[in-house]
Amino acid sequence: MKPQETYQHRIETVLDAILPNAETSTQKLHEAMRYSVLGGGKRVRPLLVYAAGEALGIDADFLDKPAAAIELIHAYSLIHDDLPCMDDDDLRRGKPTSHIAFDEATAVLAGDALQTLAFEILSQPLHGISAKNQLKILHTLTTASGASGMVKGQMIDLGAIGQALTESQLETMHNHKTGALIKASVLMATYCNNTDDDVLLSQRENLAEYADAIGLAFQVRDDILDIQSDTETLGKQQGADSAADKPTYPSILGMDSAKEKLYQLHQKALNSLESFGKEADLLREIAGFIVKRIA
Repeated sequence: MKPQETYQHRIETVLDAILPNAETSTQKLHEAMRYSVLGGGKRVRPLLVYAAGEALGIDADFLDKPAAAIELIHAYSLIHDDLPCMDDDDLRRGKPTSHIAFDEATAVLAGDALQTLAFEILSQPLHGISAKNQLKILHTLTTASGASGMVKGQMIDLGAIGQALTESQLETMHNHKTGALIKASVLMATYCNNTDDDVLLSQRENLAEYADAIGLAFQVRDDILDIQSDTETLGKQQGADSAADKPTYPSILGMDSAKEKLYQLHQKALNSLESFGKEADLLREIAGFIVKRIA
């Protein structure tokens, strides 16, 4: 089994253990939580936690809870993003979105519960991680998730419908909406030990540069696939951004220039890892996956 597949299987097992089992009083809520998290998705964010940890020689056992937490936050964001008051999507990961499979109120509550569960597991004692670094992990995820991170990006996105954004404005939006959690995935891993911050400073800066590049590359590739792929392959509605009149990289730059930007971001990501040896090969592999993925 390839390293990427090994970690995908690992995080699936961790998430299954963390998510609540169905109980009589709140069975529907718990079913919606599990439905929205398990059995689908590329697991890019937890993979990045494990890959960054691997690059720094950190034991995977120390990375499990941060990896699970970032995926729970991502799953909550997808539930809310799909709601009728947001993007009003009815397909996600090849199956009905949470508010279609259950109902809108249950979907909202499932998203809320997943968000708080992420911080619940990170606020418990984390084996092998100092209290100081645990606080840094929490701070990294809360900052990336909230009004200065992902939520800010979603708000900009809602206000951008039908607007002619500049490339700089579009980049700002996606650095928050998509890039913030991707960057947090990498940075959280750098605190999953008891090493003094100063020792990791230059490595953390290189990894942050890597994360910035692949975070934006992820969105550029998404924009390209929204035009060139199909609904069955994507597992979500193809052409949704165009139909909603959302600004995208192809619509602003043109398709050829959008693909060139994707190539440049990939190279930037790889260049940022030059100080690492084979221990960062999984990070390189993930960068390649992001720019070449078909869904």
